[in-house]
Amino acid sequence: MTVIVRDFRPADAEDWVRVRRAALPFMVMTPESVVFELEAAHPDKRYRMLVAEEDGEIIGTAQVGLAHESPEPGQAFCNPYTHPERTGRGAGSLLLRTAEEYLALAGATAVYTWVLDTPGDRAFAAKHGYAPSRPAYFFRLDLAGGTLPPRQELPAGVELRTAADFADDPRPLFEADAETTADEPSDTPAQLSDYEEWLGETWRNPCLDHHLTSVVVADGQVAAFSAAQTDGASRYWSGMTGTRRAYRGRGLAKLAKNDSLHRARAAGYTDAFTGNDADNGPMLAVNRWFGYELCATEVRHVRRLG
Repeated sequence: MTVIVRDFRPADAEDWVRVRRAALPFMVMTPESVVFELEAAHPDKRYRMLVAEEDGEIIGTAQVGLAHESPEPGQAFCNPYTHPERTGRGAGSLLLRTAEEYLALAGATAVYTWVLDTPGDRAFAAKHGYAPSRPAYFFRLDLAGGTLPPRQELPAGVELRTAADFADDPRPLFEADAETTADEPSDTPAQLSDYEEWLGETWRNPCLDHHLTSVVVADGQVAAFSAAQTDGASRYWSGMTGTRRAYRGRGLAKLAKNDSLHRARAAGYTDAFTGNDADNGPMLAVNRWFGYELCATEVRHVRRLG
């Protein structure tokens, strides 16, 4: 039995989702969103999707590219995952080696990867020269059987809308996303400056539910938002919850996320997931308030090239 690595093809989308859901059951994606992500990627990202195949069966996947939105050049990423029932065949190592060779030629000087916090995954990372950098957490909230905080009375001058209300002009949401993303803890901080790129990669992503994405407007300005991504069936993911700097400390992120979760439950979604950097204290506190339960930990690792 031989494992080979090749580029992803649109016909692989369902198998890609199958492998990723087995390896990361708390992530939300669909075959349509996988194909979209590749087709919509900015050229400067040098984005590739790789699959590891054994005797015609896809057993591993990897997302590879440059962190082109980072102010520091040469930062890159490779996130390989192997189906849990197909480990030990060399798929992960082959994916990683293929990705590193490609990224080195693309000018990368450092490769970042997310590693599940298990003995086997940590050992795999260390074996390939990756050192731990920072942890992050995955959380789950039972929307079907759990309870949500009641809807709060809106403060004076504050109203709740959805992203669908900004369909004609989503630029205010882009500006809010750019400001909050810039303040998010990360090894590779991003600066969102290209509105057209944001429209193409974020706003039009098929997993982004405009009607479940809640937006807090204060005094006529977008103040906070909670972006909702779904698989169109039962799973909901908080893609990003943020508050603009001038409006922080007023509980508006809670207001936005609570509204979005209530909308999601009413729409029939049963499982809500989210992820947090370990240093993002404010959002960790918000998620504890909602009753999210820890379901996995990942640790960011890095390897310097050259």
